[in-house]
Amino acid sequence: MDHELTVHNLPETEASGTTRITDLAVAKVAAAAARAIPGVHSLGLGTSRALGALRGAVGSPQEPAHGVSVQVGTRQVAIDLVLTANYGIRLHDLAAAVREAVFNAVQDLTDFEVIEVNIEIGDVHIPVSVAGSEKRRDATVEEQA
Repeated sequence: MDHELTVHNLPETEASGTTRITDLAVAKVAAAAARAIPGVHSLGLGTSRALGALRGAVGSPQEPAHGVSVQVGTRQVAIDLVLTANYGIRLHDLAAAVREAVFNAVQDLTDFEVIEVNIEIGDVHIPVSVAGSEKRRDATVEEQA
């Protein structure tokens, strides 16, 4: 049994106007792409994250693009990210993965040419269990001395 597929073409319109993609929109795209990479604990540094949590506790929403700054031109964008990595992750590999993800997401979703993605790994998150085992190991070494 043959089925025929009918395609209805929509008429072309001559609607005009401008589209402006703001710095905040680009920063949010970059932040979402960076957060999706395994090994990224958070964006921003510890003190600014603490201030963000305090703002959240008193009812002010936390900025979803925290730790990201962008410079948007007419067709190009430069992105700077500050992130906290999880302990145990190779930092250069993490930076490369974040850079690639941010580059692709921003370019795909905004059609801007991404000219650079600068990454600063400003902190490393060490879980309490790892920090506790290091203290126990240090105490054992001192006892043996």
